[in-house]
Amino acid sequence: MNILAVIQARGGSKSVPGKNIRELGGKPLIAWTILAAKASKKVTRVVVNTDDPEIAAVAKQFGAEVPFLRPAEFATDKAPSLPMYEHALAWFAEHENYRPDAIVQLKPTNPLRTAGHIDAAIDLFLATPPCDSVISVSPVHDHPYKIWKVGADGFMEPFLPESFTGIKDAPRMRRQDLPPAFRHNGAVNVIVPITILEQHSMNGKKVKAFVMDGPDDFLNIDTLRDFELAELILKNR
Repeated sequence: MNILAVIQARGGSKSVPGKNIRELGGKPLIAWTILAAKASKKVTRVVVNTDDPEIAAVAKQFGAEVPFLRPAEFATDKAPSLPMYEHALAWFAEHENYRPDAIVQLKPTNPLRTAGHIDAAIDLFLATPPCDSVISVSPVHDHPYKIWKVGADGFMEPFLPESFTGIKDAPRMRRQDLPPAFRHNGAVNVIVPITILEQHSMNGKKVKAFVMDGPDDFLNIDTLRDFELAELILKNR
């Protein structure tokens, strides 16, 4: 089975300039994800999708392929992932006659996600029943049932009404008494290519949850403070 890991790394970060190749724990940030993907027992090919020649050079240094540079229209800070993946799959089909059986979507901003996480997500993807995708999620501590909204008259009411939750006075309940809630953490997603090409979706309709409950495993790097926190975690691992 051909399982393609795609590490999407746009240049021109606004939050931290040069973020994807900024040093973390003695290596460029993107290197952590490249090395995790290459250490995977399931991934058969590791590609970095970037618009930035400097990121491309660093990616190749750590063993990833960069078969093309991402076109500018798919590399703005507002560009969604879907068109980028549609372009990449079309490029591989046209230029290499290569059609992967599954795509593993990885982001360099999740450096603490390991090869073990990647393989576990792929195993879940391959298990029956079949699915359109697997997405990594983590438990939320601020449960959505406990959120309030304030009306124009200044009075509060539950953001999600009882008619939706089926629970009377849900915001007052203990979190452990509410149904478990999860959020997409972006650390690892596994997708069937036809989900992208035919459903025009990065998730599809049949989505399995890969639950990551380690408090540090899905840390997302967005600010300098996140870099400092990641450095501290790495030193204590």
